Amino acid sequence: MKSYIEERAVELANYIVENKATVRAAAKKFGISKSTVHKDVTERLLQINSALAEQAKAVLDKNKAERHIRGGMATKAKYKGNVEAKK
Repeated sequence: MKSYIEERAVELANYIVENKATVRAAAKKFGISKSTVHKDVTERLLQINSALAEQAKAVLDKNKAERHIRGGMATKAKYKGNVEAKK
């Protein structure tokens, strides 16, 4: 694996752990795709730093478990006050 990929995987994992960030937030911050973030953190990082990979996986699993709640809150905020305008 090329060194810049290894460095990116470690930086991504540190960012996710420190900020409890989602895959989407990390992708936006680093200017890469969500698929790349996911692959770096779940697959490539295991070969580089397994302890950091476990920490990042714990944050990602927590975010995945809570995403339906965040989605509902976003939908509620989107339509709050706009229900009357749609009638």
